[in-house]
Amino acid sequence: MSEFAVIKTGGKQYQVSVGDVIVIEKIKGDYKEGDSITFDKVLLVDNGTDTTIGTPYIGEAKVLGTIKEIGKGKKVTVVKYKAKSRYNKKRGHRQPHFKVKIDSLK
Repeated sequence: MSEFAVIKTGGKQYQVSVGDVIVIEKIKGDYKEGDSITFDKVLLVDNGTDTTIGTPYIGEAKVLGTIKEIGKGKKVTVVKYKAKSRYNKKRGHRQPHFKVKIDSLK
């Protein structure tokens, strides 16, 4: 079994190992493709023989990654409609996201 970690970002948890590519919510800040990113909210680390669980986070653990792509998700259409009252609204939304390649677990 390979080494993996569970990280928290964007209100979601992800199980990652070295070489994985994950799609996460956009992170505040000025980031470009190719930038390095550090996840310090590590909930769990497992190296195959030993498991460390945080309370809630592991203080010295970090996960390093590289932003491979910055994009937007598929369009979500939001329709509000009320019958017999001529009320009809249609809105679209595309959620921004990052594709991140996991480089190392520390």
